[in-house]
Amino acid sequence: QANHISSTHITKRSQYDITMIIGTTLRQGRFLVSKRPAILIGSVNSISSSGSSATESFSTALLRCIQQQGRSSSAAMSNVLVTNNLTTNASYRRTAASSRYQPSITQTIHHSYHTSTPALQSEAANAAAHEVDSLDAETTRTRTLYQALSPSIRSAIITDLRSVDADNNGKIDAEELRVLLGKHNDAFTESEILELSELFYTSLGACGVDINRFVEALDAAASDRGTSGGGETSEGEISPLAVKGKFKTHPLGIGTCASEYMYTKTHGGYSEDDLNIELTHVSPVSFSDKTALFAVRCVRLVFDTATLWNVGSVTKDKILNRAIFLETIAAIPGMVAAIIRHFRSLRNMARDGGMLNMFLEEANNERMHLLTFIRMKEPGYLFRAAVIGAQFGFGSFFLTAYMINPTWCHRFIGYIEEEACHTYTKILDEMDKAPAGSELAQWKIDGAPKIAKGYWHLGEHGTIYDVMRAIRADEAEHRDVNHAVSGVPDDTINPLYDPRVKLDRMLKTYVNDIMEKEASKQVGVV
Repeated sequence: QANHISSTHITKRSQYDITMIIGTTLRQGRFLVSKRPAILIGSVNSISSSGSSATESFSTALLRCIQQQGRSSSAAMSNVLVTNNLTTNASYRRTAASSRYQPSITQTIHHSYHTSTPALQSEAANAAAHEVDSLDAETTRTRTLYQALSPSIRSAIITDLRSVDADNNGKIDAEELRVLLGKHNDAFTESEILELSELFYTSLGACGVDINRFVEALDAAASDRGTSGGGETSEGEISPLAVKGKFKTHPLGIGTCASEYMYTKTHGGYSEDDLNIELTHVSPVSFSDKTALFAVRCVRLVFDTATLWNVGSVTKDKILNRAIFLETIAAIPGMVAAIIRHFRSLRNMARDGGMLNMFLEEANNERMHLLTFIRMKEPGYLFRAAVIGAQFGFGSFFLTAYMINPTWCHRFIGYIEEEACHTYTKILDEMDKAPAGSELAQWKIDGAPKIAKGYWHLGEHGTIYDVMRAIRADEAEHRDVNHAVSGVPDDTINPLYDPRVKLDRMLKTYVNDIMEKEASKQVGVV
């Protein structure tokens, strides 16, 4: 039946408002805010001659908006009809007193219902009137929703996201994310794509993310300027979007449960900047910090005196004896911290935040230092006996201390690692200034042990000098991590593997790649 038309007059708005409204609703995958199909119709019989040109301008603005959003296909156009030859009767009219718009110029919105039931016709009229009142709020929300992404960038992103939405459900799941990042393989490596898609899957509990929400998260990542008051967030800064005051939860809706069982730390990706570490020092503030620093200096003084480290020249045997002994002790704190946190997680039936995984990896990293050095020298029986005694003494002390005051222990280890950085820097300096033909100079050309080449990815021609630089970089990371976690709450997320931080960086990299490609297109057009 043809008895299905209910209409309402809407006063004319500025072309900007109309464009914003149509652009918003098209980007959201629907037309206007009604759940039913809508037809925009321009009525010339109820406007003056000056209004005719206004209607033409509205039509032009509408078509331009559709074209800008990339929705000018036949499917999109079949939902929109703009005509200047239809006269309709108004069921509802906003009065001049209640409207911000010009009452002399009107546009008409018609809702089509495939029914002749009077009750549904009345519902249609009420919905149309409500729609009119909702347009202002919808437009205002859209203007303030996005802070960094322009309409053209958002359009390009939505087109990109929809192209990988295989099941057409308006959501992006882990497999679709893998395909999406694969399209941008100049910005993401294959290993990064696999890791990020797996992290996306686990952090969302195998669910997908609505495309609109994904775009909002991209905008949040693009508009973020870090926590220090300017500039982009640095690579090492721990600042997920969820803890910056913008969101109570992460904009993607991701959680942190993946940090409990996912940790893929490797030591084979050091850059030249990573290897050229800075010799930093954290000044003690509290009494606990001062006692930790005092204890470290006392231990260093005793050990240097016992091994004659500062007496005479630095030799190959001195370096290896010192390194092997210290690495057998250095692997204890990480294991103790992991064990204590493991038992506490079991006892409290609560998450650990992935910290125990980080400390386990730290302990294993120190063990790898030891396994590398023993390929260069085989310790004797007396040396091994000294190691057993030191492990028993230091292990018992540190276990007791960590159960009492883990804050002090992490500060203590932070200062220990500061001294380790100084030690390896001195070794490298001695190798650099060693005369040609000496045993230390020979280390600069001698090949590294096979286990070291594989662990640090030193390459076929990696040398012992390269090993020393890589170990120093490891110690610098342990220094920074232990200082950072000293005194933090028990539920702190692993600072080296926070799912939110990793996915935030993914969002930033992706949106930057989109912006660069769109900019290059504009340059090509010009």
